Amino acid sequence: MAADVTGTELATPEPASPPAAPRGRLPLYPHRPRFLLVYGLLGGVLALAIALVVIYAGRAITPAPTWSSWHPSGGGLGATKQIADEVGKSYRLPNGDQLVDVIAKVPSVSPSTGQTIPLHYIAVQGTKGTASRDYQISSSNSVDYDLCGLGAGCSIATGKPSVARGTLVRREIFELALYTFKYVGGIDNVVAFMPPAAGTQAQYVIYLQKKDVAAELNQPLSKTLGSKVPLPAAIPAREVHVIDSVTEPRVYKFGLAQTQTGDAVLVLTPLPA
Repeated sequence: MAADVTGTELATPEPASPPAAPRGRLPLYPHRPRFLLVYGLLGGVLALAIALVVIYAGRAITPAPTWSSWHPSGGGLGATKQIADEVGKSYRLPNGDQLVDVIAKVPSVSPSTGQTIPLHYIAVQGTKGTASRDYQISSSNSVDYDLCGLGAGCSIATGKPSVARGTLVRREIFELALYTFKYVGGIDNVVAFMPPAAGTQAQYVIYLQKKDVAAELNQPLSKTLGSKVPLPAAIPAREVHVIDSVTEPRVYKFGLAQTQTGDAVLVLTPLPA
């Protein structure tokens, strides 16, 4: 038995099985490339957003070009009187005299009786089968400008009537209307009474609505009319074209009528083509 025990104790152990070959190690961050791609895309979006904010902020900080170098203060009739004074003093005859005095007032007429009659309506007569157009006016949406020369009956006292001088008068009315529509809130109608020829009574007006000059109001005044008012014979051809296109179709012969309820109506008749 001892031999058996001794044999057992001294027996050579069987060799252990060799360790299994190591498998390939898993990466510590298996999704890292995917995250890097996502982070890259987010970074690009953020950079684009920052760039857009900077561009927008730059545009917001940079002020839009001013419409004119001068503007009235306040509003209402007071502002229109400032416009009348500022524009009126800029228009001169060749001898240096002011072309006309400009009087701003609420819509009204003063016939030879001397009584001031408030106007409540404008009626533009139709031509060639077109229907007449009626507009309700008041001091809140309309202004009248009387252009009065220093001669008898508001005629221009010096010089002779000419096409060039008439164009200058229409330029002044055009400029008055532009300033009014731009700076006087609520005004949609400008009626300008033109100076008559010597020895006659006033019979012509220019009637402009704000929508008629929408394009000119959306660009600086200097792009429409030069900052320096020319003399009658020196109006640039470009200005003549603009003045004619805006004002000539809106020159009317005017008269007065009355509604059944007594409201005064300014009746405007288009001139023959």
